[in-house]
Amino acid sequence: MVTDPIITVEELAAWEGPVGIADVRWYLDEPKHGHHAYHAGHLPGAVYVSLDQHLSDSQGPGRHPLPTREEFAATMQGIGFGDDQLIVAYDDRGGGIAARLWWMLRDIGHDRVRVLDGGITAWLAAGRPLETELPSRHETTLAIRQPATRQLDREELRRRLGEVVLLDARDPERYRGDEEPVDPVAGHIPTALNAAMTDNLSADETFRSADTLWDRFSDLGVEVGRDTVVYCGSGVTACHNALAMVRAGLPEPILYPGSWSDWSTSRGDIAVGPEPGSL
Repeated sequence: MVTDPIITVEELAAWEGPVGIADVRWYLDEPKHGHHAYHAGHLPGAVYVSLDQHLSDSQGPGRHPLPTREEFAATMQGIGFGDDQLIVAYDDRGGGIAARLWWMLRDIGHDRVRVLDGGITAWLAAGRPLETELPSRHETTLAIRQPATRQLDREELRRRLGEVVLLDARDPERYRGDEEPVDPVAGHIPTALNAAMTDNLSADETFRSADTLWDRFSDLGVEVGRDTVVYCGSGVTACHNALAMVRAGLPEPILYPGSWSDWSTSRGDIAVGPEPGSL
């Protein structure tokens, strides 16, 4: 049985074992604001983890290419995360950025990782304190083990279009091609269904129940025995759909890390409008 990938405020506050807390706040329109927000106040003991600096490579397909597993493990070990810890990631966007760290840690085989349900917003709503002090760093070891994840590149996805269930985690406006704030072309990958990340959440930005998420993804065609591929703008919020599927007890989906930021620069087929489109 798969362990729930989220942890509540009450569970985290009562945790007695080794824990490492990662503040992964980041904003598309103001990427550096997350670091400023961290210094203004963060969960006690939390370390800031930057999407751009720690969770992305400088080169590769898309806007946020994945670093190698070796580079990522060394980076996380260097900022104080280790094998003995339960690592808890949080943000203030319903887990949309924190899920990227959850996915990447599982990609190096560290399965003791959770996303804080409701993030810093839920922490404050429960009357829990913040601090501005920077935590001290301790020597740690973070080993690389068998990954729990799956991924594919653009060419493999192109070959498998029509065979896999393809889910786009972006907001409907970007999926339809009504707007595109960062990438060169608007629209979506042909055959993709819109599975907006926000629909994994309740009104208070905590995750919906496992049963509700099962029904959501089942309605989108996800089923045992058929591969599902998840993507978004740059391989970040797609991890939120992966987390939601794992929470529901569905099979681990395949991540397309380059996502739309890679596909839209490849001169591949593009669909616009509310329908998936054909090959």
